[in-house]
Amino acid sequence: MPALSPIESEFASTEEAEAYDAWFRAKVQEALDDPSEGIPHDQVMAEMQAIIDAHKPQT
Repeated sequence: MPALSPIESEFASTEEAEAYDAWFRAKVQEALDDPSEGIPHDQVMAEMQAIIDAHKPQT
């Protein structure tokens, strides 16, 4: 497999890029096929804000 330019790709070869692409597509399909109920966006954002606030320096 030919080497890829680091300017154009974070992968060392097209084989590595294709393997990552296949893995990523499988993960996306797995998430789309998951029958469990999702978490509402507002809930996720509130939880993340609580984490951020907990790590802010106290002034």
